[in-house]
Amino acid sequence: MKILADAHIPYLKGIAEQFGEVEYLSGNQFSKETISDKDALIVRTVTHFGKDILEGTNVKLICSATIGYDHIDTEYCDSHNIAWRTAPGCNANSVAQYVTASLLYLAEKYKFDLIDKTIGIVGVGNVGSKVEAACKKLGMHVLLNDPPLVETMRASSSFRPFVDLETIKRESDIITLHTPLTKTGKHKTYHLADEQFFNTLGKKPFIINSCRGSVMDNPALNNALKSKKVSGAVIDCWENEPNIDTELLQLVDIATPHIAGYSADGKWTATKMSLENLNEFFELGIHPIKLMSLPQPENPIIDLKKIEPNNQLAYAIWRTYNPMKETEKLKENPDKFYWFRSNYPLRREYYAYIVKNVHPDILPTLKQLGFNIQ
Repeated sequence: MKILADAHIPYLKGIAEQFGEVEYLSGNQFSKETISDKDALIVRTVTHFGKDILEGTNVKLICSATIGYDHIDTEYCDSHNIAWRTAPGCNANSVAQYVTASLLYLAEKYKFDLIDKTIGIVGVGNVGSKVEAACKKLGMHVLLNDPPLVETMRASSSFRPFVDLETIKRESDIITLHTPLTKTGKHKTYHLADEQFFNTLGKKPFIINSCRGSVMDNPALNNALKSKKVSGAVIDCWENEPNIDTELLQLVDIATPHIAGYSADGKWTATKMSLENLNEFFELGIHPIKLMSLPQPENPIIDLKKIEPNNQLAYAIWRTYNPMKETEKLKENPDKFYWFRSNYPLRREYYAYIVKNVHPDILPTLKQLGFNIQ
């Protein structure tokens, strides 16, 4: 079996070879010519897979090491007997880590307490649910919006408290987006946050987008920031990546190169799920599947002895991930967006760290988030 894999998918080289002959290329080097004789592709979101690249090739399976699939023309694949698989939920904890670190940064910069704020979460799937749990651990009041999920719940007679988008817009101090990108249908999300969205906000909330770039109309957000209709913004996913809006880049509080889900743990899980999909589809019967080990953090011990109690939570979380490092680099070199994303130094999630000398008031929150307490 012949496999073409994105060279920037971690924990794959030397591992995918157990399934067949493997060639590695950067995602932007995938073309009709390079994939023509391949049976399977292991990909990221940087390449679009539709008729123009797939027609006439030997491809039978596309495994995307991502949660989304808007880079795959699923209609074309389904009608041409090309199977496609994703890795749902693989990076949910990583995105929750990103959002939590960003919320704590906004709280410090703008001098407010998260416990006094209402956050509206739009999209409550694998990622949104993890963000919901994290925000509740931070003591925030949480509003949930997910019309497709509400319909599913009604059909199954289950219940969770959801509100409509108008309530989110009216009551939220912070709005964070976690939907897939859909351009058609009853609940399309393309430009969900558009000019009208920003013009009809009840408060002047902070906006966070770490799902898909085009869920938010970037020029509309630019205008909303300049006209003070929103208080600030955290943007990880952009329209027209890697050629992002450089004016918007300078206006937002946190700007990162589409890496919210890029923890080592999330990437490892995505690679594992892709290999499992490959194994299952081709009925290879490889068991157990050989996997790489996760690297240990450079400094796994977080000592809070000299940190004031009211700063310990943020300090511990920022030791695992500080979004301002990527923000500074991207604002200085926006033309390196693709390079930053492809060469991102993968971070570890909370459970890889041991925290010492924690104040009793902070200990329950750190423990609930997943830190090891000594």
